[in-house]
Amino acid sequence: MTRSTSGRDFSGPAAYIRRVNVRVVVCAALACVVVFLGATGCSASGRPGSDSRSAFSFRDDFAGPAGTSPNAQTWATDIGNAEYDGWGNNELQYYTDRADNVSLDGHGNLAITARRTPAGMNAPCWNGDTCPYTSGRVNSMGAVSLDTGHAEARMKVPAGLGLWPAFWMLGGSPDSWPDDGEIDVAELVGSELGVVNGTVHGPGYSDDGGITGEFDSEVDLSADFHTYAVDKSADSVTWSLDGTTYFEVHPEDLPPGATWVFDRPFYLLLNLAVGGTMPGDPDSSTPFPATLLVDYVSLNGVDAAAAGTTAR
Repeated sequence: MTRSTSGRDFSGPAAYIRRVNVRVVVCAALACVVVFLGATGCSASGRPGSDSRSAFSFRDDFAGPAGTSPNAQTWATDIGNAEYDGWGNNELQYYTDRADNVSLDGHGNLAITARRTPAGMNAPCWNGDTCPYTSGRVNSMGAVSLDTGHAEARMKVPAGLGLWPAFWMLGGSPDSWPDDGEIDVAELVGSELGVVNGTVHGPGYSDDGGITGEFDSEVDLSADFHTYAVDKSADSVTWSLDGTTYFEVHPEDLPPGATWVFDRPFYLLLNLAVGGTMPGDPDSSTPFPATLLVDYVSLNGVDAAAAGTTAR
């Protein structure tokens, strides 16, 4: 997402969009850092390494009773629409912290569900009307972040015109966007069921200038769970779907004079947007409620002792 979140107009003449065919890339092991700033209640582990660094991992399997909130020590819930100008993309959902929109499903998944707004609910939208939909968005800002290493989520995305599920990362407060960078691990449009988009945004390459790899998987990604991932180092970001690498970006791929900002910790976001600049608006064919199911989120990296990072 961008601006405050992740979308952009793919039709823009300045867009840096790469449409790529599948290719398998065998990568050397990366020296990496995972930063945990209070991820208790989820799985975090470490072991000493022979080069004085320690390998760490973080994983949230979203285990818990149906209707309960995700671990509050890891995930914060965003709320609103109008005060964030439609999340920068003219989106039509009002984010809430209600269990109807964001909760565990009791089967080991986080369920982020878009619904029609209940009659009488106060849900002010960017356009001055009541938002016609409610949904959910969570972030791990201040709790869990990845400096360099591997991040992945196993998700089952919803199908339908105007639906816009995303797993993404930010390098700073949304107020500092795009200067602190954004990595869209996976953006999908519910009307293009085989296509996943991976993007970076930063200073001088944001919105329709974001650098994007669009991958046609040739399968219906809404029919089952799939694993969406990035590998992040100080000078590269690499995207994969179900273990197959399909796109990578390096500093030399940026527009002339633009700054590479992905050599810092990035925190995680998950959301299901409705309408806006990327997917278009829903119509009568769009099913509601519509749910993004997240089986797990995991990070894997190496903690360098000199960096002073810890897992707790």
